[in-house]
Amino acid sequence: MKRLHALLLGCAFVPAIALSSNALAADMPIKAPAPAPAYYPAYFSWTGFYAGINGGYGWSSSFADNAKGGVFGGQLGYNLQLSNFVVGIEGDFQGTTIKATEDLGGGATAEGKIPAFATVRGRVGYAFNRALLYGTGGWAYTNTKLSLSAPGGSVDASNWSSGWTLGGGLEWAVWDRWSVKGEYLYVASGDTTLTIGGVTATGSYKYNVVRAGLNYRF
Repeated sequence: MKRLHALLLGCAFVPAIALSSNALAADMPIKAPAPAPAYYPAYFSWTGFYAGINGGYGWSSSFADNAKGGVFGGQLGYNLQLSNFVVGIEGDFQGTTIKATEDLGGGATAEGKIPAFATVRGRVGYAFNRALLYGTGGWAYTNTKLSLSAPGGSVDASNWSSGWTLGGGLEWAVWDRWSVKGEYLYVASGDTTLTIGGVTATGSYKYNVVRAGLNYRF
């Protein structure tokens, strides 16, 4: 009889323990799954050094009628971000195929070229997180070349001159260290002097450049 009583008590405790365990399990907080890592960080900083390459197109009507050609080169710079404002400095060196050719008659031709130019510019912009809208301006150094060809031979002359440039662009940080940009520059050559065939000429001209670039941030 005592054994039967003990067995009945044990059977009564089993459901009670099960109910108590279920209640405790129901009261335990459920841990939320870890959030998936964001592809982009919430805040992006433009501060730091960068270097890159670029390519585009240039043209001028004041250098020579319908002077035009390709532009290609590289750039190096530094940005400092202050809140949403970004200030920096950039230098670049460009090779170009900008040229114009004129037929002088009798088999003679004149060809004007801008073989290369370089700039050192300040940049001031406003950052919309990963997008940077900026203006730029500074010093420009332009190489000018003039060639005269005739059936009897040819002569040429070249010179570097100091001028200025202004422009602007938009840069987008595609990844944490890589960005792409589109940019326009208006360049004034400054006074250049060329002596060719015993004749010396001094003058200045303007040209336009549009280019796309790829930068790597260190």
